[in-house]
Amino acid sequence: MKVHVQLDSAPGAGAARSRELAETGAGGLFTFEGPHDVFFPLVEAASAVDLDLMTNVAIAFPRSPMHLAHSANDLQLLSRGHFRLGLGSQIKPHIEKRYSATWSRPAARMKETVAAVKAIFTAWENTSTLNFRGEFFTHTLMPPTFDPGPNPYGPPPILMGALGPVMTRTAAEVADGLLVMPFHTQRHFLERTLPAVDAGLRESGRTRDEFTIIPQVIVGVGRGDDQLAAAARGVRALLSFYGSTPAYRPVLDVEGWGEVQPELNALSKRGGYADMASLITDPMLTTLAVVGTPEECAAEIRRRFGEHADEVCSYFPGYDVEPSDVASMISLLT
Repeated sequence: MKVHVQLDSAPGAGAARSRELAETGAGGLFTFEGPHDVFFPLVEAASAVDLDLMTNVAIAFPRSPMHLAHSANDLQLLSRGHFRLGLGSQIKPHIEKRYSATWSRPAARMKETVAAVKAIFTAWENTSTLNFRGEFFTHTLMPPTFDPGPNPYGPPPILMGALGPVMTRTAAEVADGLLVMPFHTQRHFLERTLPAVDAGLRESGRTRDEFTIIPQVIVGVGRGDDQLAAAARGVRALLSFYGSTPAYRPVLDVEGWGEVQPELNALSKRGGYADMASLITDPMLTTLAVVGTPEECAAEIRRRFGEHADEVCSYFPGYDVEPSDVASMISLLT
């Protein structure tokens, strides 16, 4: 199983950080659209390591498909064919209030975004006329001055991040792979995610062998009581943040914990972030995340996803993880 880890660096530190992460045995690096741009660190990584690189995810709605296509094409060149464009929709408050962009019919808009980016890639690859006309986007002009031409490594694959059944089904219809949202449980994955994937693949006429599924796993790894306690605190904080989002309540509902979501949401609106983590019980912690020694974490990741996925993305949130522990966990999975 290939393990991707987060490239969490500020501009200027990406190359060095990439080399550090490569030493853990990671098979790939991904970036998160957080305090820094999602593409820039991968530019630095591409010059420093020979690993798979991926945005996980680039928020699609504030960006034109043309912007996404150019960034992805250039990173495919820089990485010598090891880049994948991971796209996500984000939730309405962030799109409208943080990005000042348009939110409407998210699954339909994501579907057309993927189609538009692929149409641009096709035009560049075949030096054919660009003629994409959709409901949300129109791309009909590509003079030679702006055409990069065929990519020697081929166009990069496009993956979609998704949680709910509609977006998951859409990803399986139009994208090359699915990035399973990290806030989920094994039961939600088996009962909600995989059936939606199969429904989308039927629409596209493909099978699971032709589609990449990459679960994302929130991991609290360590050895000894102090390390594990610190890891659990970091993981609880992230789980409580995710759990406060109304759109993510279905994950909690599957496990019978749905009533916690409004409590978390109310605390977040009052700025009570320090109190939110206390609502994440031990059963919630070990069901929504993977916590334990490197050996225990590796065994649990393989148990949950080994039958359905050849790759996983691992997050180590809010605590100082020991590189040797990450390396040990990865060695047991690869």
